[in-house]
Amino acid sequence: MVDAVNADLPAPDELLALAVEIAEEAGALARRRRTEGVAIAATKTALADIVTEADREVEDLVRARLAQARPGDGFLGEESGAETGTSGITWVVDPIDGTVNYAYGIPQYAVSIAAVTGEPTPETWEALVGVVHNPAVVETFLALRGGGAWLAGRRLAVSQSGDAGALLATGFGYDPATHAGDLARLAEVMPLARDIRRAGAASLDLAFVAAGRLDGYFERGLNPWDHAAGALLVTEAGGVVSGLPGGRPGRDMTIAAGAELHDRIAETVYRPR
Repeated sequence: MVDAVNADLPAPDELLALAVEIAEEAGALARRRRTEGVAIAATKTALADIVTEADREVEDLVRARLAQARPGDGFLGEESGAETGTSGITWVVDPIDGTVNYAYGIPQYAVSIAAVTGEPTPETWEALVGVVHNPAVVETFLALRGGGAWLAGRRLAVSQSGDAGALLATGFGYDPATHAGDLARLAEVMPLARDIRRAGAASLDLAFVAAGRLDGYFERGLNPWDHAAGALLVTEAGGVVSGLPGGRPGRDMTIAAGAELHDRIAETVYRPR
């Protein structure tokens, strides 16, 4: 693996081990709560954008474990917001990515945990470690900056799409006002695709790009916790992740793929209509 980024920060290996341990414990809790039945706690930006009691309970567990192990670190979570730390490390957490899948019993949801340095915004941070754990199949994807992306001891590498076209994934926001634009963008990208997947958990889509299970992924509307860990998985697997032209991933756009396909998707997505 790699040494610490600088003398003032902990060894990234230690952060990665902690993230894996907590993600797998949190995933076990989410899986257990799923078997007991899911209670909807609230809606967020739209009626379709839900929060379950398990989302909150899992984030509370992750936050408590991190605070116990590293009390000086900052925290940015989907359900409980941001808290500034003093150590230079911030943890970016999505307790259950794919909540609608989770609520419906679709086994495509994940616990996503990343440790970053700098301000807790994707425009300025540098991700050190990323972990995406899929509780339904007990699979843990992990990445260490400069140390590669891994799954079950196997180093991951992004795929290269062939003559049949690329297997691409995308997603759509909860606001009905954005659906027409998202569908128009999908229509523009379809000539590049052999097929499209819309699985409903951005962190797993990114992990699957890193693992070569998908050739590429694009989506508008992601929050920092949606892509913090997954983006590091892709880049450490040899891929490229971007947002708006020349920018980092964010709410305006996230594109992830091998370098050549990434550029083709970006050219298509940003083509004037």
